[in-house]
Amino acid sequence: MEPTIIRLPPRWTDASVLEDTLRRGPSPLSTLTSEVQFHIPKKCSLMTDAAVRLLSLLNQLDYSTRRVVVEFEASKDGVLPYLERIGFFQSLSPGVTVRPQRPSGFTAVRYRGSNPGVIEIQRIYRNQRDDSLPKRLTSAITRACEKRPDVKELEGAAWTILAELIDNVFSHSETRLDGFAALQVYPKGNCLKVAVSDSGLGMLETLRPALQSEAPKLAALRDVELIVEVFRQGLSRHGIGRGCGLKGCADKAVKFGASLDIRLPEARVLLLPGNQGYTPNRAFCYSGLPLIWGTHISFTFHLD
Repeated sequence: MEPTIIRLPPRWTDASVLEDTLRRGPSPLSTLTSEVQFHIPKKCSLMTDAAVRLLSLLNQLDYSTRRVVVEFEASKDGVLPYLERIGFFQSLSPGVTVRPQRPSGFTAVRYRGSNPGVIEIQRIYRNQRDDSLPKRLTSAITRACEKRPDVKELEGAAWTILAELIDNVFSHSETRLDGFAALQVYPKGNCLKVAVSDSGLGMLETLRPALQSEAPKLAALRDVELIVEVFRQGLSRHGIGRGCGLKGCADKAVKFGASLDIRLPEARVLLLPGNQGYTPNRAFCYSGLPLIWGTHISFTFHLD
């Protein structure tokens, strides 16, 4: 059987570009292919949200016993040195083959924490809580955005978002693999990206059964509609109004004009802020996507 080959484009690649690339080929987790190859050209610049999502997918493919190969076009200033710098290969399953050579990880260890605008990939251990992780990430955000007049408000919003999303890895994902969190400031793009990823059950897989008895009409909603209600009403598996953490994330993000990207196992919802928060007509849904286990959420804040 021929391997499944996925070629990333030679350009800046955020989560949207990554998703467009994956949609052009067969779903590697859903097919019988025994080998999946990712080809990454030297001019491909992976942004934080794409890097974390790709990392989770690679580990999932390895866990599902596929042979996984990631081949980088050789370059001293390409994407491979960047990924090494942010700890990508330290979090990548050892079963994944990296060509031409897997980095040692020395650069990631040496420079970790040295750039206030880069919060390297942090592993969220599925069996061990690190209660200091949201605080460490938030402190780094505050340092990176210290010139903003609203930096104190941003600090509070960031802590709420990170604490909630990281807690979700333990609360509902029933994950078989570790999750990840990362952040990066892009001054030229005037934005700050935060990404949190887990590889367990998708958000809706745990929510719908809980709504069947209490709110069957909500349970029957399409994915995009239900996700919007999660952020509008504070829906959770514990009932309506009793799990408003994600709604709190959205409310705080709205204050900063942030967009939210929610990737579910086979669907993706992009929520854009409006005057009244997140509304269905400003939610863009992509269904029938290649399977990626879990829930992957990224927030993009404008810096000014």
